[in-house]
Amino acid sequence: MADKAKFIQELYSRYSAKGEYITLGKGMLDGEVVTEVDVKIPLKTINRHGLIAGATGTGKTKTLQVFAEQLSHLGIPSLVLDIKGDFSGIAEPGAENSIISERYAKTQLPYQPQAFPVELMTISGEKGVKLRATVTEFGPVLLSKILELNDTQQSIISIVFKYCDDKGLPLIDLDDLKKVLQYVTDNPQGKADLANNYGSIAPASLGTILRSIVALEQQGAAQFFGEPSFDVEDLLQQRDGKGVVNILRVGNIQNQPQLFSTFMLSLFAEIYMNFPEEGDSGKPKLVLFIDEAHLIFNEASKALLNQIETMVKLIRSKGVGIYFITQIPGDVPENVLSQLGLKIQHALRGFTAKDRKEISKAVENYPITEYYKADELIQNLGIGEAFITALDEKGIPTPLVHTYLISPESRMDILNDAEVSDLTSRSALVAKYEQTVNKDSAYEMLTSRMEQAVQNAPPTQPTRPVKEEPGVFESVMKSRAGRTFTTTLAREGAKFVLGMFGLGGRRR
Repeated sequence: MADKAKFIQELYSRYSAKGEYITLGKGMLDGEVVTEVDVKIPLKTINRHGLIAGATGTGKTKTLQVFAEQLSHLGIPSLVLDIKGDFSGIAEPGAENSIISERYAKTQLPYQPQAFPVELMTISGEKGVKLRATVTEFGPVLLSKILELNDTQQSIISIVFKYCDDKGLPLIDLDDLKKVLQYVTDNPQGKADLANNYGSIAPASLGTILRSIVALEQQGAAQFFGEPSFDVEDLLQQRDGKGVVNILRVGNIQNQPQLFSTFMLSLFAEIYMNFPEEGDSGKPKLVLFIDEAHLIFNEASKALLNQIETMVKLIRSKGVGIYFITQIPGDVPENVLSQLGLKIQHALRGFTAKDRKEISKAVENYPITEYYKADELIQNLGIGEAFITALDEKGIPTPLVHTYLISPESRMDILNDAEVSDLTSRSALVAKYEQTVNKDSAYEMLTSRMEQAVQNAPPTQPTRPVKEEPGVFESVMKSRAGRTFTTTLAREGAKFVLGMFGLGGRRR
């Protein structure tokens, strides 16, 4: 048996903190909860990112819930990408039962059932805060990435954005973009204007761009592009001193991978551009939790994967931490995994040769320990137990500790429909973003211009009404709001910086 006194002395000193911290549980040794060892994570290192991994049913979501609760207690807001749809219960207080009572008796910590402030968010029309962005805000660089365009096609998009900027044509939604493409290729005046000042567009390239736009629309992007656009500063709310837990429900990601990639690219870019540099401050300003991350990495576009790797490297200085929740560490690309400071590893099952290989790979990444046979214990961790290794306040990895995790103080179940309706009806953010603002944008301006040209044509010349081309240039819904292009240059400059760090699109 390991030396308990030595274990307490070493682990107590390495998991102590001079500044603020969150507590995830108590250390364990030889199957016994050691109450003298608090597993504390310094707030100073939360923006160094992390991983919560483990087999299905081992308690990953509950650990995520505890993590978000502890941050909220200290006034730190979070954004949780809730892919399974089972996280919303954090908005209601939990209920003590015999299992929870036994767990907290072992930790000798108090259990205080309570609710936490929550905002439900959506990118696909569900109840909640509607997250939108304009085409202009998204910009030609990121738009080309999400459409997976080659270099030639990307240059066409850049020319179109420049043309619209010069001509005062606001690009708000995808209908605006399609209308501009139609105008500069089918309308004689638009075609001549573009060719004389910017260069012509090859029909084959135009067809590829339009097909990519239509494919994106078919995944629901028409709801994402528009106004009012979402202000990322609204993710930083506090209520009664607690940080708000923002929950984005994205249960249909497998059917809408491109739409989700679009949202993630926009979110990362907006945070990078709008949040000031924080450096290594005493506490993070926002923490992002990406649940079921293996679905993200399996379904996401190449652009999103590059962006995630870039953001993990850069966003720390903005005071933002990113945490991936998945089944095995191997689900996360190596370049991302190497950047993660906190690792919370629930049980892994060694049923197959592949499983055993993943276990060996996971254990190899842990600090060497004299207290556990990690490769054996990792397969026998109980529900609500995990291996943890983190960074101390000096940025040095802490010893591996078998941790008996505390339980969530909020409900460990979802909200019902009535509770969701009540929560969203009381939300100021839902009211702020609920109604689409409708003003003239590029679609209305160019439609009017083309109709006026027909009306002013000489009577001796036969005229025909301008028609939308079937399928691609079809009639659209109500117009979206206009927004000026005065911020385009600044936004594109920031996105160019992102591109320098790995946002290059794939060549065709």
